[in-house]
Amino acid sequence: MIYTGKRILLGVSGGIAAYKAAELARRLIMAGARVKVAMTAAAREFVAPLTFQALTGEPVAAAMFGPGAVAPLEHVSLGQEVDAIILAPATANLIGKLAAGIGDDLLTTIMLAATSPVLLCPAMNVAMWGSLVVQENLGRLRARGMQVLEPGSGELACGAVGLGRLPEPEEIVEAGARLLSRQDFSGRRLLVTAGPTHEDLDPVRFLSNRSSGKMGYALARVAWRRGAQVCLISGPSALAAPYGVERVWVRSAWEMLDAVQERFIGAEALLMAAAVGDYRPQTLQGLKLKRGKCATQVDLVQNADILREAGRLKTRQVMVGFAAESHDLEAEALRKLKEKNLDLIVANDVTRSDSGFAVDTNQVTILRREGEPLRLPLLSKEEVAERLLDEVAKLLAASGGEG
Repeated sequence: MIYTGKRILLGVSGGIAAYKAAELARRLIMAGARVKVAMTAAAREFVAPLTFQALTGEPVAAAMFGPGAVAPLEHVSLGQEVDAIILAPATANLIGKLAAGIGDDLLTTIMLAATSPVLLCPAMNVAMWGSLVVQENLGRLRARGMQVLEPGSGELACGAVGLGRLPEPEEIVEAGARLLSRQDFSGRRLLVTAGPTHEDLDPVRFLSNRSSGKMGYALARVAWRRGAQVCLISGPSALAAPYGVERVWVRSAWEMLDAVQERFIGAEALLMAAAVGDYRPQTLQGLKLKRGKCATQVDLVQNADILREAGRLKTRQVMVGFAAESHDLEAEALRKLKEKNLDLIVANDVTRSDSGFAVDTNQVTILRREGEPLRLPLLSKEEVAERLLDEVAKLLAASGGEG
């Protein structure tokens, strides 16, 4: 996991959204991070430092002098010895001080000396967010390299409705993960497919498979973290859309084919992780088939092979297929690699209980056009995604230079 062992400084300033920072700290720790919290005096009016100390197991940096004071020179080191700084919530007051270079309390002084990457998460009244001076200040901070996570829209604590809500903790965790990830896909456009397809038999029945979409969603999530612009074409899945990723819903193999063909030319890589149905019923029944009142045989016809069709349109794109096999794993994968004009194919044994469909782990072999197969141990699907995207990044760099 990207946060494992990483040191995060969480800066909390004085807005009503400070209560969400406690949940954010908890989620960062669950992701494997070591979290140190620094609070402004106004933040301490909303949430007690003891709350954060209990969650993180670390004393809270609360003041330059007096109770809660940091050790000598910590006002310098705290912003330099961490892997990332997350400011949540960042009030209009804090944003103004950072833009003006003011260091009149512990948090703003830490930020003056900070050298670690910064994620700024604004939260304020809708009118404050829309004010010219706040937007000018944010522009200055962006120009200095800070990443700004736009606030959410909805009902605010003051009763107003509009932009200004602190993004949800899970969204901040994802944005922080991008801050920590290498940006080797920056500017790249990736197309990822995921999940099963449903091939309708009648209004209530369909043919499908056991794919949950977890591998494709992991690929989309990790690619976005690494800087890519990602379009995820997903069959029916219960998974939430990865943060920052455009998700396009489809149902059948033909709908997925149309969606892929529409977007393929504009993409630099296609990662076809979806488990597309090979067959569909020849006839779609308009009414629900009744028990005992219909033939027991269903005639099937073959669906289009999406990868094969994309291979015919291929110009410069890197194409990655997946081979879910029950036997002759590498031989079958190699055959598909050659027949479908692929650059890489990922083979996995779906008879294993800890690999393949509907589980969080996968043991795969990545076969290349040239070179030896890359046989990976049992890993989480996010770790498999990282290793596969490493291979895609090499091919993209070789074919078209850095993104």
